[in-house]
Amino acid sequence: MPQSFFMFDFGTDEEAAQQARHKIEGWKQGFRLGDKMALKFDREEATGKGEEAASSTEKPVKKAAKKPSEKKGDSAEPTTRVKLLLRLAFSDHEKLTFQRWLDRIPNEEPFKGAKPQMVRSGDPEHFRVAELFDSLD
Repeated sequence: MPQSFFMFDFGTDEEAAQQARHKIEGWKQGFRLGDKMALKFDREEATGKGEEAASSTEKPVKKAAKKPSEKKGDSAEPTTRVKLLLRLAFSDHEKLTFQRWLDRIPNEEPFKGAKPQMVRSGDPEHFRVAELFDSLD
């Protein structure tokens, strides 16, 4: 079964990424797509690796500090870049449905400004994107 991937870079806009997730989950349920559409988030720290290593020892303290006030957690969000990876896995006899989703998804509202990039099964970087998708939780 050929697979294609959409990669959407939402930058630091976590709210838009969550809206996109809700829209995809609605489509999956409404159109009974099941595993034909699967999504995962790739979150990258925008800060340097040295700062990340220094803060890794303080994580339990930071988690405890976030519970009393949620505003502190909100101010830390913009340092994380959010990418949404969407895998489309339609069988060969569903070519028309597959093409309709390829045309529809990038034109929907939460996805328009997210710098869509599509990787089809024959593209040179398809293997790299598939491994990245499989490695994400």
